[in-house]
Amino acid sequence: MAALLEVNGVVKRFGGFTALNRVTLHVKPGERFGLIGPNGSGKTTLINCVSGSLHADEGRIVFDGRDITTLPAHRRTRLGIARSFQIPKPFRSMTVRDNLGIPLEYAGHARSHDGADVAEILRAIGLDAKADLRPANLTQIEMRKLELARAMAARPKLLISDEAMAGLSSAEVDDILAILFRLSAQGITIIMIEHIMRAVMRFSERIVVLDAGERIAEGTPEEIVSNPAVEKAYLGE
Repeated sequence: MAALLEVNGVVKRFGGFTALNRVTLHVKPGERFGLIGPNGSGKTTLINCVSGSLHADEGRIVFDGRDITTLPAHRRTRLGIARSFQIPKPFRSMTVRDNLGIPLEYAGHARSHDGADVAEILRAIGLDAKADLRPANLTQIEMRKLELARAMAARPKLLISDEAMAGLSSAEVDDILAILFRLSAQGITIIMIEHIMRAVMRFSERIVVLDAGERIAEGTPEEIVSNPAVEKAYLGE
C-alpha cells in the first residue's frame, strides 16, 4: 500500500542547532500512528515541517502522491492536512458553532446554508449541546474537543493530534481517545503526538520514536516498550 505521508531525509536547522537530522518516516492511509520522544526530541519541529508552518532545509515531504515540501500551510490544509494544538486557540468572541465555520471556509469547503456540516462535526465530537456557547464558557476538556472539532472542519485526510490530552484526568483522556478511535473508524489517518504513554500505546498501530532530532526506533507498541534505545532516551543510562 502506498504511503499517504512520506517524510524523506528531512533536515531542519535553527542557526547552528540541528533540530531534525535526516528524519525519514511514512504513514499509511487510515493508520493510527504514534510519534513520541522526550522533550526537545524534534516532534513538534517535524510536525511543523509537515503542516507547513516551518519549511525543511533539506529533504522531501510527499502527501497523497504530491510533493508538498515547499507548499505554504494553507495549500497543505486544502490538500487534507489538519492539526490540533496542545493549547487551544479558538476565536473567543465567536460561538462554538461559528468557530467551525472559519476553518470550513479556510479549507475551501462552502459553508452549508443550514449548518449541516457544523452540526455533524459537533455531534461527532460531543459538543452539539454547547454550540451556542462561547469558548470562555467551556471546560478544559470541552476546549480540547473544540480544538479537535476545528481541525475536523477542514475535512482532513490526515489529522495530527498534538498533545490533545495533556493535563486531562484519566477519564477525560479516555473520552478523547474514544473520539480519536471514532474518527479513525471513519477512515481518517491520525498521527498522535503524546506524552501520556498509556494513551499513545493503546491508540497507535505503529510508533516512531525521536531523540535529539533523529529517529531512534520504529515498531508496534509492544516492540517500542521493550526497546533498549527508547528506554535509554527516556530514562538515561
